[in-house]
Amino acid sequence: MTINEVTRYLEGIADPSLQEGYDNAGLITGDGGLSCTGILCTLDATEEVIREAMARNCNLVVAHHPIVFGGLKKINGKNYVEKAVITAIKNDIAIYATHTNLDHVAAGVNGQIASKLGLVSTRILNPKENTLKKLYSFVPLEQAEQVRNAVFAAGAGQIGQYSDCSFNSPGTGTYTAGENARPFAGKPGIPHTEPEIKIEMIFPAWLEKQIVAALKAAHPYEEVAYDIVSLNNTHPGIGAGLIGEFPEAMEEQAFLDHIQKVFAVPVVRHSAIRASGKKVAICGGAGSFLIFKALASGADAFITADLKYHEFFDANGRLLLCDVGHYESEQYTTDLLAEVLRQKFPTFAVLKTEVKTNPVHYHQ
Repeated sequence: MTINEVTRYLEGIADPSLQEGYDNAGLITGDGGLSCTGILCTLDATEEVIREAMARNCNLVVAHHPIVFGGLKKINGKNYVEKAVITAIKNDIAIYATHTNLDHVAAGVNGQIASKLGLVSTRILNPKENTLKKLYSFVPLEQAEQVRNAVFAAGAGQIGQYSDCSFNSPGTGTYTAGENARPFAGKPGIPHTEPEIKIEMIFPAWLEKQIVAALKAAHPYEEVAYDIVSLNNTHPGIGAGLIGEFPEAMEEQAFLDHIQKVFAVPVVRHSAIRASGKKVAICGGAGSFLIFKALASGADAFITADLKYHEFFDANGRLLLCDVGHYESEQYTTDLLAEVLRQKFPTFAVLKTEVKTNPVHYHQ
């Protein structure tokens, strides 16, 4: 198995196109064509983690945080980023990062947090725009089913919990084949009419190439007529943050005790205690940009990290803001990465780092 096979699978879970503009998800170091000897999953690809991968015979480190965000003008080992990159390159260790793209899928970072907390009925807090497109194509009656099935298999037609969704309307197509054409029906130079089905189906924007390829491969026409339209609709499973509920309302002191235990933190920074509640918004990592979305959603509490002093005022007595720490909020991402990789590659060495990369320490 090559490194590329592993990374392609991960990109099927969280496509790189879903990352934020500032991000740097993807293969950061290494040759994707090399055989993979083992995978080490981690939150951060520090030099210590790279050396751990070497010791455990893993030449692929799958991390949540990209070790390189901006361009490196010099690589001489003067900081932790350069040290990690130098060590990885010298020892043929590939580093792959799946960052904000993994944050933006419902079953990603925040889905893992929701599961650990015991939240149910979860949904995306802030759906991401420009994530859906619609395909229109025109197919002879007898071939409509084979074309639909091929495009469904490529990833189209999924709406929430429903698959194989399409709309089909009958009509008449017309064409005149050129002298060198090989028409499916009719003869060159003679105007032809063909009973057709107009097929419409929605699909995730990042699957466009494979959707079109599947359409053309299954379609009987030499020249396939189709339209692709970008939609303003949001994808129900793509976006920032999640919101869900506890099965029963929880007093806020008990709630704080619960999240302190779940995230294994010595302290939780939070706004003023309010009444009991059950509706909770979450965002792993720095999530202050979602405070007002959490307020608008009617959440009783919002769990995130990296909140500034003045941002606690934004709770305005209506929301229990909780800062559990950046590393702590995303610590279960390592488990998530290992779980999805082991499901796909059950006989392959998929390991979790034993290095605690958190740069923040607490004195009690």
